[in-house]
Amino acid sequence: MAGARAWHHDAQAMVCDVIEPWAHRTVARATRYPSYWDYNVVRVEGDPGSGADVLESFADEALAGLAHRRMDVELIEVAQSLRGGFERTGWLAMRLLWMRHEAERTAVADARVTEVPYDAVNDLRIAWHREDFPDQETTGYFSQAREVAQLRRARVLAMHEDGVPVAFTQFVADGERAEITHVFVHPEHRGEGRGTAITRAAIATAGGAKDLWICADDEDRPKHLYARLGFRPVWTNMQFTRLPGAAPRRA
Repeated sequence: MAGARAWHHDAQAMVCDVIEPWAHRTVARATRYPSYWDYNVVRVEGDPGSGADVLESFADEALAGLAHRRMDVELIEVAQSLRGGFERTGWLAMRLLWMRHEAERTAVADARVTEVPYDAVNDLRIAWHREDFPDQETTGYFSQAREVAQLRRARVLAMHEDGVPVAFTQFVADGERAEITHVFVHPEHRGEGRGTAITRAAIATAGGAKDLWICADDEDRPKHLYARLGFRPVWTNMQFTRLPGAAPRRA
């Protein structure tokens, strides 16, 4: 757990130009990237001893001027106790499972998987965003995500069919630590092992990392794929997000 939290915090510190303490630990903001929610967030690192309404009010103050609100609650038992309160006022909850690769890493030869420039899979990025947030505008987000990826020296692998990318993975490394940050297969090409193949290729490419992380939705299926490929659970936390355009609904 400690290693995954440290990696997550360090990644935010690399991108965010504002890191401020508050009563229950940290507010992180990246003023250059206001549409990138992961880097404009209130982190609750302990038990605040208060309800969702109090935390929501604080997020409104700490993230004032942003279109979204994001709160990361790092102790899952605390997050579970707050979940109902946040969801009643329109926040989305996502339970996240951080996993560390603990199996042997071997070279994988798959002619369908090649390293590509960041922009080569832009159509897949758009498809992913629309799948997760069909009602959200993308103005500014993709250009900001590109800048962050460049800052973190991200590498991209893609799988092609008839010359068109149909799946991709993205990973970042820092010294002996690395993370597979993206794994996406176009909906029309799922169910035929492409997700397994491209994740396996990313694992092999990041083989020199002592700690290799991946983060999965704990209430969805990909975590089972990652487990089959040698990832083991180490930390569960929860993100609460109030999407742009969703007004507060507190009494």
